[in-house]
Amino acid sequence: MALETKILNDVGRITMHGRFDFQIHRDFKDAYTPFLENAAVKQVEIEMSKLDYLDSSALGMLMLLNERAKAVNKSVVLTNPSGVVEQVLAVANFGRLFTIRKGA
Repeated sequence: MALETKILNDVGRITMHGRFDFQIHRDFKDAYTPFLENAAVKQVEIEMSKLDYLDSSALGMLMLLNERAKAVNKSVVLTNPSGVVEQVLAVANFGRLFTIRKGA
């Protein structure tokens, strides 16, 4: 799993590649924490187009991120989920908890 981070205006973006599972929980937290601490960042965006797998621990990490972001008045947006990832998000009803954007 590779994680890339960058800030574009008021959006902190994490681009993920490969598998999103418990193996990368520390890297994922280390990637998003600076965005939550940065007052200029209003939204955390998770770019998912290059993900080919995510499991229940990944869903839990996303939920934890969402809770932490809300606590500091920031939003989380999931963008461009790949086919398999989109199916997992749909089965888990993540569309009720997150904004999911395609083609962003």
